[in-house]
Amino acid sequence: MGLLKYTIYRLLQAIPVLIGISIITFVLANLAPGDPVRLMLQGQQVDEELVRAIEQRYGLDQPLHVRYWNYMTGLVQGDLGYSIHRDRPVSDLMVERAGPTLLLVVSAYVFAIVTAIPLGIIAAKRRNKPTDHVSRIVALVGVSTPSFWIGIMLIIIFAVQLGWLPSAGLVYPWQPPEAAGYDNHLQLWAATIEHLLLPMIALGTLQMATLMRVERTQMIDSLQQEYVKLARAYGVPERTILRKHAFRSAQLPIITIIGLNLSTALGGAVLIETVFAINGMGRLFIEAIQQLDYQLIMGITMVLGAIFVIGVVITDISYAYIDPRVTYGERE
Repeated sequence: MGLLKYTIYRLLQAIPVLIGISIITFVLANLAPGDPVRLMLQGQQVDEELVRAIEQRYGLDQPLHVRYWNYMTGLVQGDLGYSIHRDRPVSDLMVERAGPTLLLVVSAYVFAIVTAIPLGIIAAKRRNKPTDHVSRIVALVGVSTPSFWIGIMLIIIFAVQLGWLPSAGLVYPWQPPEAAGYDNHLQLWAATIEHLLLPMIALGTLQMATLMRVERTQMIDSLQQEYVKLARAYGVPERTILRKHAFRSAQLPIITIIGLNLSTALGGAVLIETVFAINGMGRLFIEAIQQLDYQLIMGITMVLGAIFVIGVVITDISYAYIDPRVTYGERE
């Protein structure tokens, strides 16, 4: 099976998963207590005729299975529906909020990879020494601590107590400097880094800790292989052994972890955006749940689910590409 056929095969396998996600999310959202129309009209004098008119406009007066069928029919055609509370297309709202979330998740992943891989290699090279013990403690704390708690602690220490970094909001590097109140792009980018640093660390700590533990374990295993011992016997420099012989084979599980942890990062972004008051898709999702905005809940869930599925497929393909022993679904 070639690369193209394998990719199509994996994407077809993802269709039942996405259908299952849609059914579970749709049922849970619609069974939640409360009335989205009355929540929208909260604080106003409720007119029953107005309530029925709004329900008819958004199809809320129809049976649950009919509403689900109508939603899936529109979804197949690329229509994510209309937000009940905002009276705007869900796709437009998500596009507006996607930039901050992507910036946060990508920066957290970069932070995790850049820190975890070198620390994992150093810990493996200095196994059972103080450096290794410290790295294992850091990894254990990172895996065990919720990201939102780390975010709160970072705000208390670096924003409230020390006053070094801002505690809320995000400066977008793609906007004109004048619109954000800065003189040039250099000041804009510096402000972006200042606002992004704390949420990036809060979200990336779990990913960093997970990757570092796997990197350490795989490097220890690679350094104990016979070909590494043979290279040392021939007098190959240790740096060359680490870079050319042990490092590449140790990265195969790392690729899998990076792809599978995408859902963890996206889920963590929901809480981190709330803690740091970042107007991204995660915060939009929280607002949609509070307002029982069914179409918005479904739209965000389906898009994030599709992103995760695509990430898993890319991970599988990358794994087979790097390791020649892995084939694209072929049987011996």
